[in-house]
Amino acid sequence: MTISTETSFPDAPTVTPVLEMQGITKRFHGVPALQNVNLTIYPGEVHALMGENGAGKSTLMKILAGAYIADEGEIRINGNPVKITDPATARQAGINLIYQELNVAPNLTVTENMFMGSELRRGQFLDRQGMEEEARQVLQSLGASFAITDIVGTLSIAEQQQVEIARALKDKRRILVMDEPTAALSDRETERLFEVIRKLRNDGIAIIYISHRMEEVYALANRISVLRDGQYVGSLTREEISAQRLVQMMVGRPMQDFYEHQRRTNFGPVVLEVRNMSDGRKIEPASFVIHAGEILGLSGLVGAGRTELSRLIFGADRKVSGEVFLDGKRLNINSPSDAIAAGIGYVPEDRKDQGLFLEMSSRKNIALNRLKQDAKAGVVNWGSVNQIATEAVENFHIRLANLEIRAVDLSGGNQQKLLLARWLAIKPKVLMLDEPTRGVDIGAKSEIYRIMSELAAHGIAILMVSSELPEIVGMSDRVLVMREGQLVGELDGSLGKEITQENIMHYATGAGEVVRS
Repeated sequence: MTISTETSFPDAPTVTPVLEMQGITKRFHGVPALQNVNLTIYPGEVHALMGENGAGKSTLMKILAGAYIADEGEIRINGNPVKITDPATARQAGINLIYQELNVAPNLTVTENMFMGSELRRGQFLDRQGMEEEARQVLQSLGASFAITDIVGTLSIAEQQQVEIARALKDKRRILVMDEPTAALSDRETERLFEVIRKLRNDGIAIIYISHRMEEVYALANRISVLRDGQYVGSLTREEISAQRLVQMMVGRPMQDFYEHQRRTNFGPVVLEVRNMSDGRKIEPASFVIHAGEILGLSGLVGAGRTELSRLIFGADRKVSGEVFLDGKRLNINSPSDAIAAGIGYVPEDRKDQGLFLEMSSRKNIALNRLKQDAKAGVVNWGSVNQIATEAVENFHIRLANLEIRAVDLSGGNQQKLLLARWLAIKPKVLMLDEPTRGVDIGAKSEIYRIMSELAAHGIAILMVSSELPEIVGMSDRVLVMREGQLVGELDGSLGKEITQENIMHYATGAGEVVRS
């Protein structure tokens, strides 16, 4: 069923919305998180809910799921007002919210998870046969490949997600909310989830899909609604969706202002020089330079060796050949601590596993690389730590209630800015950024781009590894392209080789010569 406008279907003009949220307002300690928000969802549609972190998406959905109670507003299901006061009443109303952190019992079977809290009985005994038969039918309708007797803890994340979906279908819930459902999935698992979502949509189930990934929204959504700063901005039909309009709705300015970096060709002297860097296996000898105030993009297809090369430079992996020079002086880098001591910072692509200390406070995460430098006689100078952390929060617009908030409790964008703040606390001459905006929303991306441009303007040399071609094109002064462990091309307008997505892909795929200006 295709939706042509916000209020009607071409083939069923009088269809009743399955969900209406009208005038929803929520305050925390007197501060409004949502202000008079409206949302209308129809049966058989995938409705994407978008907005930067802090826009109010999660708060709105938690009100729908009964985790919060709205201060003002009304919720209607199939045209009838309902009072949702807790998760139980939400489930009774046919609503199911599938969080990023899945709510499954890993030591129980698939069937036991699906019927947990709603077991079938024959007299005083559990009706195991009846539950297994019903579970089998639901899984078959989803096209699941695992068995009803499998222990859920042995399943992949994607399969565990299907168990949660199956539980909702078993309970005849007609509204599913999926919050960043592909965050932990591979490309193949993501496509399988999309197949399930399309089937659910065709079966008349309404799906509210929260994601910051535009390619997913383009692939799935019938309509999009956008929140900004706790307020409803507007909705777009599938035919109206464009990156230009979405960006402007989410961040409040046109897309042409999104990449704030003004490409330059006149830089300071060479700060970093890499000669013949190789690991003897995947990375063939690579040489290049970065100038003061330059953002050098490192591009290529997945598996080309971009991350591996940056880790060799930083001393995180063992090299078999290669030299690194900083301001003309040869460095002896055998470990990350050697690179840090020389003034080289590195933000890894996996901030949670390789970057942040998730259970530590934001204060300690920011100041970690400076603790030894600021210590006196082995005693941490907490006054200096507090000053560094406070200035970083203000300069990088990190949203947190106080400095003791743990890193794990921050949004993806704020976690990334926290990590940037830590490396900038050492005042690096060179900063290597591996996928600097992966897993963050558009608002946080814009902030990170602003920070990068300001750093370059202050003379810091930046190496940016990214798989997002618009990011490479929009933020790089010069681009190096890798293919199969080799540096195969350089793009720079001053060389007559313009920085375009097409030219990058020519080098990345070996498809032919670049287009010269």
